[in-house]
Amino acid sequence: MDSRNLSLLKDRVIQEVDRLADGLFRIAKDIHAHPETGWETPQAVQWLTEPLREAGFKLETGIAGLSSAFRAEWSGGKTDRPVVALLAEYDALRGIGHGCGHNLIGTAAVGAGLALKAAAPDLPGRIWVIGTPFEEGGGGKVFMAEKGLFDTCDAAMLCHPNNRTMVLRGGLASVHIHFRYYGKASHASAAPEKGISALDAVLQLFFGINQLRQFAPQGYRIHGIIVKGGVAPNIVPEHAEAEFIVRATNRRDLMDLKKKVLNIAESASACTGARLEFEEGVTYAERYENKPLSEAFAGNMRSLGVNVDPPARGIGSSDMGNVGKVCPAIHPYVKIVEESISTHSSAFAQAAGSDAGRKGLLLAAKALAMTTLDLCLNARLLAAVKEDHLRYRSEAAGV
Repeated sequence: MDSRNLSLLKDRVIQEVDRLADGLFRIAKDIHAHPETGWETPQAVQWLTEPLREAGFKLETGIAGLSSAFRAEWSGGKTDRPVVALLAEYDALRGIGHGCGHNLIGTAAVGAGLALKAAAPDLPGRIWVIGTPFEEGGGGKVFMAEKGLFDTCDAAMLCHPNNRTMVLRGGLASVHIHFRYYGKASHASAAPEKGISALDAVLQLFFGINQLRQFAPQGYRIHGIIVKGGVAPNIVPEHAEAEFIVRATNRRDLMDLKKKVLNIAESASACTGARLEFEEGVTYAERYENKPLSEAFAGNMRSLGVNVDPPARGIGSSDMGNVGKVCPAIHPYVKIVEESISTHSSAFAQAAGSDAGRKGLLLAAKALAMTTLDLCLNARLLAAVKEDHLRYRSEAAGV
């Protein structure tokens, strides 16, 4: 398609997103006001899938064996390729609510899908809006990738709210570990020698990890909290728990770092006498941003009048990295707060339900839809996206 006709189609999807704006933000506000955590997010799924069903998308729920996962599909009918997946997140953070703005991520993906169907009914290829549960520690996309859900995708995208508008910002490989220590209760003053302090084991775990941080290479992160530390100060704690997230630049280095952390956990058990149990979560792969696809998204953001900032140095982790191992993927960001405000904070949660959140939601939906048009109608871009992904997979083999 020539650039003029493609530009006209982009104008149409922009107009459609604006037409849908009030309804989209209503959904985002509803999800924001009723935060759901973990694997079970039935209300958010209902609010997100209802407009897709009404618009004629073919809807599947409970996909990949996950009750709160869904896929809504639409095709213009001309060809089966490319397959472009717009990924929706909607789980909240424990204790904070939507402090990561997933209410906006999910609604932006739905808005992009609805706008594309209305503005470009003959669009070649297939559009998937995929609901991906429990990004915050559960790794819904990890299980979905392992089940082969993204094997036939030509590209996958989401857009995350942040304090900067950025593309080409990667992510660290990570794993969540829950440690439990079991000691022996006793009176802490009358008979302390008869007790075994599980809390002391947890403290030794923290001390050891703090020492490890001193010698960890750049980019490694280990951070944790004490979940349980005892029931009363006059009782030797017989049960204590801690949770840590361990991060590294890639999965190979993550395995090495995790081994050191587990050695520290075992030594804490040995020196205190408290028995250790631990449970690992799924491993989030490092995230690679497809360069041609990122550049197309950034170009569309700029055409919407948005300044695209250089990537910030500090990075986190996301199960989107596991998707990017399978198909070309991007995880750009849209600014909704000032740089002094971080995600995973109460201030950011407030912004995710504000007019600034609404503006970010609509910008994200427009840029996602416009970039989807690029993928479906610009064969040269699609070829470059695939070539970049193949090069990345070749370089990352074994990592």
